Amino acid sequence: MNRSDALELLHEYTHSDSLRKHAYGVEASMRWYARHLGEEEEKWAIVGLLHDFDYEQNPDPAHHPEDGARILREKGYPEDITYCILTHAEYLNLERKSLMDKTLFAVDELVGLLTACALVRPNKSIMDMEVSSVKKKMKTKGFAAAVRREDIIAGAESLSLPLEEHITNVIAAMQEVAPVLGLDGAL
Repeated sequence: MNRSDALELLHEYTHSDSLRKHAYGVEASMRWYARHLGEEEEKWAIVGLLHDFDYEQNPDPAHHPEDGARILREKGYPEDITYCILTHAEYLNLERKSLMDKTLFAVDELVGLLTACALVRPNKSIMDMEVSSVKKKMKTKGFAAAVRREDIIAGAESLSLPLEEHITNVIAAMQEVAPVLGLDGAL
């Protein structure tokens, strides 16, 4: 289990540039939290990278992420990775047992919201994004309507963090890979 193999798997199943960038953003956020919590950074990063790898081919809840978990098991990925990926799907009603499970759920929707916030800025950058502007966008119902605000709030609570701190952390994580995400302001 290494990033190179996980990246190859992501690219095999995911062709959309935006979905790949979402995976990179979640990977960066998982890596950031693992580093700051003293957890297995590479494992957490791989979970972030692969959490939606099957989504493009299986976007409906009847298949995603269960089809992806089956593929990961067939390839020999550890059960804690496949279980964690399953737990990020709210509709499966699986208990988020580990800190890794809780963190994946906490960062997934927030990465989507932060990406949307950056893309509507004139400079398309996350580099100088402020928490106050993100919170303002969260309150705008029509903005990034597919992003589940209740999941972002519940995710921060599951990590026992104030929402503002969680947003700050994920912004910092995404800033580390901003050029890869296309959010560095280099138009």
